[in-house]
Amino acid sequence: MNGGRRSRAGILTPLIALVACSAPADEDRYTAVADMPELMAHVLEPNAQVYWRAVGWIIDSEGEHELRPESEEDWLAVENAAFVVAEAGNLLMMDGRALDDGPWMTMSQALIDIGRRAVEVAEQRDEQAVFDVGAEMYFVCTQCHATYALETLRPSDERAGAPDQGS
Repeated sequence: MNGGRRSRAGILTPLIALVACSAPADEDRYTAVADMPELMAHVLEPNAQVYWRAVGWIIDSEGEHELRPESEEDWLAVENAAFVVAEAGNLLMMDGRALDDGPWMTMSQALIDIGRRAVEVAEQRDEQAVFDVGAEMYFVCTQCHATYALETLRPSDERAGAPDQGS
């Protein structure tokens, strides 16, 4: 019995090594179409907005208005948006987009993780959980922006490279 395992392992090891060596590098397999600002503006942000606007409350001079998915089609739009947010984390990790191997990758993985949770609660049709996970998603996004795109959070902050208004 052990001899059979060794012989299979003896055959598989060179095959695995051959496949690993012949596999193209990531940069050869993928071609980024959007640069980082385009990816944010056309993929991630619009879908995060769909998710964030799916459930909530607006209080104005006319009273309180509840926002919630009204139909199966509405819920599918929330699910679809959550999937895009989750997969966007993978897009942010691609060679040519990843800004570093440390915090950038950690924050991109956090986006994937919160995106998965967003999908789960949307599939459960749990309005309160969609609202709560949306708040966590916002936190993940703003933490990344506070590190890599401060100008999107506070355009007048001098750390963001904004011109001095006093000159």
